[in-house]
Amino acid sequence: MKLLGFNFTKISVERFLDTSENLKINTNVDIGEIKKIKEDIFKGKEDFMGVKFTFTVDYDPNIAKIELKGTILLSVDPKTAKDVLKQWEEKKIPEKFKLVVFNTILRKANIKALQLEEDMGLPLHITLPHVKAEDKK
Repeated sequence: MKLLGFNFTKISVERFLDTSENLKINTNVDIGEIKKIKEDIFKGKEDFMGVKFTFTVDYDPNIAKIELKGTILLSVDPKTAKDVLKQWEEKKIPEKFKLVVFNTILRKANIKALQLEEDMGLPLHITLPHVKAEDKK
């Protein structure tokens, strides 16, 4: 399985209130569509799968919202493609395929969300590592 492409189709950030009292930050990844791509330029032994997703960061209670939508293009072997499409009919995703898709979305979308949070002055939705001074004895 190879990642061939990733792009955002929608980038939205909106701040409703300037407060951070009782702040709860929730993230979510939703897969909206998985389909086989049938194009003349994609000919070979591999099948090509398109995945549409939505990544959201909600700042509750109704303080702000980040929404990122996008698509992923993957090349997979025909057996995997068939299995993915069969399970997707029931809105399920095979574990190996799911790991690749979700890790790709999280890696790309978290970076974009951090940039948007910085631009909008929002608290970061994930904790970044930081360096502490050593205790000298």
